[in-house]
Amino acid sequence: MSTRPFAVDPFDIVVFGGTGDLSRRKLRPSLYYRDRDGQIPAEARIIGTSRSEMGREAYARDIEQAIREYVPAEHLDDTALRRFLARIDQVTLDAKSLTGWKTLSERLAEHPERIRVYYMATAPDLFGPLCAHLAKANLITPVARVVLEKPIGHDLASAKEINDCVGSVFEEEQIFRIDHYLGKEAVQNLMVLRFANLLFEPLWNSGRIDHVQITVAERIGVEGRGGYYDKSGALRDMVQNHMLQLLCLAAMEPPGAFKATAVREEKLKVLRALKPFAPADVDHKTVRGQYRSGAADGEAVPGYLEEIESGASNTETFVALKVEIENWRWAGVPFYLRTGKRLALHASEIVIQFRDVPYSIFNNEAGALAPNRLIVRLQPDEGVKLTLMTKNPAPGGLRVREAPLNLSFADTFKVRFPGAYERLLMDVVRGDATLFMSRNEVEAAWAWIEPIIEAWQAQSEPPKSYSAGSWGPSAAIALIERDGRTWWDDEK
Repeated sequence: MSTRPFAVDPFDIVVFGGTGDLSRRKLRPSLYYRDRDGQIPAEARIIGTSRSEMGREAYARDIEQAIREYVPAEHLDDTALRRFLARIDQVTLDAKSLTGWKTLSERLAEHPERIRVYYMATAPDLFGPLCAHLAKANLITPVARVVLEKPIGHDLASAKEINDCVGSVFEEEQIFRIDHYLGKEAVQNLMVLRFANLLFEPLWNSGRIDHVQITVAERIGVEGRGGYYDKSGALRDMVQNHMLQLLCLAAMEPPGAFKATAVREEKLKVLRALKPFAPADVDHKTVRGQYRSGAADGEAVPGYLEEIESGASNTETFVALKVEIENWRWAGVPFYLRTGKRLALHASEIVIQFRDVPYSIFNNEAGALAPNRLIVRLQPDEGVKLTLMTKNPAPGGLRVREAPLNLSFADTFKVRFPGAYERLLMDVVRGDATLFMSRNEVEAAWAWIEPIIEAWQAQSEPPKSYSAGSWGPSAAIALIERDGRTWWDDEK
């Protein structure tokens, strides 16, 4: 089976915020990999912008430094790197003034027929001004696209304002709102698992599934992002986008085709079917926490308040929610979501917990039966695990035990999987918006999240404290255990 990447047409990509952290850690390595693997055509150019004067040579050196820092040595190819750096150009411009836009126009005018990708690796408040300048400079062509990084706003009103500003310049089909979780191999495989295998979809409903768990756990703290994170918190930073998108893919109805319009429509239906949180619900269906000092990998680590400049904050670094979907397929099936920083593991997974068998034919000596469980691992070891009951291969009487069928993508396919940004960047060039969020999705997610934010702000109680290196506050355990269930923590 061929793993050769699909070719794309010649393009120019302009990265606004070309010297920022996102560009260094994600965009530059991703574009290098695609170039190294032969997916980027020879004519393509990468143009970075910055407010400070750099020049092409200095910018290329900065890019090379980032690639050598974030790309493993075994993946570096000096010939490919030289070819990649030859594509680089740099323009000095100011997002809020006319400075530099003439220079950018002149560079792009050299190849007016090419696909143009404008990547907004900037703060969200610059999305509108940058798009307005692109329009004034006549830089938007029929084959231009704009990529918006999250967060798209900090609430529903600001999200609508950003969408209005960008939408006044670009058509909706030209706007790519990126959520890198949707580019992960295992996330896309969830759709293949559901809709390409007859085995699962007939069981994918309230009649056979007891509940669903979605966990996105990080071992790191705010890592120098305290200024941004303290204004955001885990609910805005993770739940409103990443986790709700994962929930949509797990819960949506089969789309008519694997195409942008069909997939987005089904995801939007899920978001609109989420049961709203009344103020009384927030107290017993949500948990917010904040890590204090503790231990990670055997070393002492500081608490959140020690990592931020202010030293005092009610910003949550952990969230757990009990979510309900009000539709025919999922009525009565709770979705438990949790995410946080400084947790016990770095892991992201979706757990589909099936119901118990209706009756056991085995006697008590055989042992207790455990319900089947499907675990989709998103990171760090992408794969799928299905737990089954099987006979314990021992002499004497019959004993049953739980055993996993484990599909590790790395062991099975033995190829390097492109990173999420690699895949999504090439999708933008192709004009394929299937793995990107629509305007309606973004705004529906904010509309559902806002009552939780408002209820928390109305409370005088601070976030519940938890020790770094744990699985969050004890209230998160109580959230699920009072329903007679427990969190799945696969530490093997």
